[in-house]
Amino acid sequence: MSTMLDDKTRTIVSACVPALEAHGLAITQEMYRRLLANPEIRDLFNMSHQKDGEQPKALALAVLAYARNINNLGALGSMVERIAEKHVGLNILPEHYPFVGEALLGAIAHVLGDAATPEIMDAWGKAYWFLADVLIGREKQIYHDHAEAPGGWTGWRSFTVRSIVTESSTVRSFALVPSDNKPVMLHKPGQYLSFKLDIPEHGSQRRNYSISSAPASDHYRISIRKAEGGVVSSWFHDTVREGDTLMVSAPAGEFIYDPSKEEKTMFISAGIGLTPFISALGLIEQQPGPTRFVHGTHAADTEAFGAYIQALAAKGIVRADIFYSTGLPHKASATSGLARHAGRINAEWLSTQIEPNTTYRICGPDQFMLDVIKALKAQGVRTEQIHYEFFGSASDAQLLAAA
Repeated sequence: MSTMLDDKTRTIVSACVPALEAHGLAITQEMYRRLLANPEIRDLFNMSHQKDGEQPKALALAVLAYARNINNLGALGSMVERIAEKHVGLNILPEHYPFVGEALLGAIAHVLGDAATPEIMDAWGKAYWFLADVLIGREKQIYHDHAEAPGGWTGWRSFTVRSIVTESSTVRSFALVPSDNKPVMLHKPGQYLSFKLDIPEHGSQRRNYSISSAPASDHYRISIRKAEGGVVSSWFHDTVREGDTLMVSAPAGEFIYDPSKEEKTMFISAGIGLTPFISALGLIEQQPGPTRFVHGTHAADTEAFGAYIQALAAKGIVRADIFYSTGLPHKASATSGLARHAGRINAEWLSTQIEPNTTYRICGPDQFMLDVIKALKAQGVRTEQIHYEFFGSASDAQLLAAA
């Protein structure tokens, strides 16, 4: 169990907030430069988030949030849980934490120079290891739960690609079964799988993809959009074939949908952000409830799972609204329970859709989620009614700081 931080340490860390506001990004950039010099540590990271600068920015905001809330760490509970789940998906272990601590403290000293007094360095060392111990403890519990679950496992497990289905002009689904033909643990809608990949000319890669299938004990399905310039998504689309094997870790993530805990639910997504909601809808098919499905796509040819949503709407399982940013499809047939709209999901339209006792679940590009959250809050929707998921490296701090 972590030793609570003493008053002196918390006071010093809190006093560092202005310095983090001014130099936080430089510190995390320097930290990653040091950390990624170690090939064994570098292989644990999604390197695309280093190239586009997402990871250092997200970490800088997370460190700033930690310092701002050092006297109220309960406010960071959801962010800590999100990090722990991501770490478990990537098989981060206790022995990795000293490398991160050394890189972070070295970066603070490097960037702040003479301002990084021995007192400040001592306080940040204690603060880092306090948080590290919290994460290590939580991750140990998650690993244990995975090992004990029926069909569960820890570490990397070999899966075979059973089938590949084209969902749209940009999205393909990959059904995965365990290569040992044994059962798999039931995932919870909203969780993701993490992959350890070795891609020719790009080396070791790590990625997370939301599970898009309903919970089942024999397989998982992921649905991947081919991103322009995306090394891993292009590899999946262009190279992976039925019968290939992939190394996969157990389902992880805290963006979990439980219909028994939500009186009414509105899923709001854009682009490939619909995948965790497709998994949830597979569960709702078995336990229908008052559910809204709101989704934005570019055009009819990019609309993944369109026929599936149309069928659910026709059966009265969901009430759906689909937005097409380039205009309505020319040959769209009328479907009971489904409305099609030209344009994008916007605040004005959302303001007419607010219903009491509703949980709003949001997934898509970061700016889309931010816009939706702002629109909901402007209508008086409480923070505890709003849940969202990130595909990239963005943190709670990054989104909520701007909301």
